[in-house]
Amino acid sequence: MAAEALVRFAAILAAAMTIAPVPASAQTNATNPDRAKIDCSNEANATAADCVKDGGGAKGGSGAAEAGAVFLPALIVDLFPNPIAPPAPVPTPRPGPATPPGGNQAGPPPGGPIVSPTDLIAVQPRRAVTGEFVPDEVLVTVDGDAGAVQQIAASFGLEVRSQRQSRLLGTTLVRFGIPDGRPVGVVLAQLAADGRTQRREPNHIYSLQQAAGIVNYAFDRIALDAKQASGENVRIAVIDTGIDDTNPALAGVIAGQFDAMPDVPIEKRDHGTSIDGLIAGVGALEGMAPGARIYHARAFEGGKSTMDVILSALDWAADQNVSIINMSFVGPKNDLLGTACRNARALGMVLVAAAGNNGPKAPYGYPAAFDGVIAVTATDAKDGLMPQANRGAYVFISAPGVEMVAPSGAGSDVVTGTSFAAAIVSGAIANLIHATPDRSADDIEKALAATAKDLGLKGRDNDFGYGLLDTKAAEAAKE
Repeated sequence: MAAEALVRFAAILAAAMTIAPVPASAQTNATNPDRAKIDCSNEANATAADCVKDGGGAKGGSGAAEAGAVFLPALIVDLFPNPIAPPAPVPTPRPGPATPPGGNQAGPPPGGPIVSPTDLIAVQPRRAVTGEFVPDEVLVTVDGDAGAVQQIAASFGLEVRSQRQSRLLGTTLVRFGIPDGRPVGVVLAQLAADGRTQRREPNHIYSLQQAAGIVNYAFDRIALDAKQASGENVRIAVIDTGIDDTNPALAGVIAGQFDAMPDVPIEKRDHGTSIDGLIAGVGALEGMAPGARIYHARAFEGGKSTMDVILSALDWAADQNVSIINMSFVGPKNDLLGTACRNARALGMVLVAAAGNNGPKAPYGYPAAFDGVIAVTATDAKDGLMPQANRGAYVFISAPGVEMVAPSGAGSDVVTGTSFAAAIVSGAIANLIHATPDRSADDIEKALAATAKDLGLKGRDNDFGYGLLDTKAAEAAKE
């Protein structure tokens, strides 16, 4: 009996020794000494592990929603950072058509068929989720083919729920499922030990930025003559909910549609319809840039979406040769999203995003807080700041977004939120591109900053950014 017990003990000991911890060296990352130079005086952001935007610009990183609060995504960033890897390849700009992106170009017929991802290998459909990230999934970029993806899944006890080639990330993006209940942070740490995995992130949840609340006062406040406003044939991508393309305000406006979540039934169409209408609506509810061509990607249902869905929509948008991408949603910092935004900007696209409606002490909202993205906050008819607006050094510019009449799935509605302020800015930028089609994204960003009407504290501040958008002045401010 003693010999038998000894044999059993030896077997248990041998099995335990096969479970080795992930080497700490696999999760190291170099510290950027310039981060300390950024203004982190905002209480909510000062608690964050890194309060600086990617690239060391004036915008900041994510922070806790309350002082001292720590969320799991923050722990993942702090405890399991990605190892230093070569930067993702920047895609080569597409050979342009006969005219620039903002010029007169023929697009698909209005209200054309809604397309879905064509290279998506889906094993398990996406589902409605709540919280900050999907609790049993991770997103990973993989250096290798489908065989390598399957080997990684088998090695780490994961499921391949979808995989596709991402244009903006320049690599294969895989959505792995965690069938055994391991925490997301543990799986990310384990995957870091495999050199075939380049980047590893939670599948973060993002939320549309609406706080629904007469006349559209935006034209007057941003110095845009409604009779002369035009975004004729400027191509704009909108990533949002589904839309009611039978609404009269969208007649002839939609050049193409894409459904990034085709396995989820469409139930709500209001938010996306309002965004498209504020940008380029026609008729009684005319938008800021009538004549603009909207390429609409449905990526939200119930006000929520996930990182993999949004990346699919962004890739589609990049393929439509658009000049502007409107992103009226907010979520946590995600390196995959940051890479996609940087590469879209490198292709010459102007990126506009809602700063967020989560209050003065909320953490920075992304994608707005990434460098190269114009973060928009909302003001009212008297240029007062919307009380629910996010604050922070990443806020770039202000625009009307409080109690405005806009098209909706039910016809029309009064809407409030930084989502709608972002749409106003996208429409204004379409006017600038229509007037000067070869104007670069950098020039447009500089002109908006230099000509904005200063609000709040003198100079750029965390509430209003550079101030209220002045379209007329920005059009005149040419290099």
